[in-house]
Amino acid sequence: MNDSPLTIRPANAADVDTIAEFNSVMALESEDVTLDQDVLKAGVRAALADASLAFYLIAEADGAPVGQLMVTFEWSDWRDGWIWWVQSVYVKAGYRRRGIYRRLYGHLQEMAAQQGNVRGMRLYVMRDNAVAKRTYESLGMAHSEYDLYQTDF
Repeated sequence: MNDSPLTIRPANAADVDTIAEFNSVMALESEDVTLDQDVLKAGVRAALADASLAFYLIAEADGAPVGQLMVTFEWSDWRDGWIWWVQSVYVKAGYRRRGIYRRLYGHLQEMAAQQGNVRGMRLYVMRDNAVAKRTYESLGMAHSEYDLYQTDF
């Protein structure tokens, strides 16, 4: 990142290819998984077309996208409000360790505060991804007492 400012903006339909590329690289780097591009792009398009599914934030520097995150929603009856799940976190390799995710997350916190009924933010991270864990902890996130279970179809 040269001296150009970092901007954070909501993603739009023109960002499908960028989001799909970032998700593909992230999945390969973090989980050694190759994503089906047709399925991935359909999922990104669906999220961009229906705000009840998710929203993305894009970080731009030097005139191009350099990072992203996606948010999905969980209703908490215990808290009478929303939990925002942070997903699809990615920062391009040449831009890492420069505070880009910190800025994305800060922007997201501001959005949550403005919303008024967001009670917390959560994310999941691969057990052995120590760098990501340190980043999340440096932003005030704490390790949860919950374990994640799932069934895939």
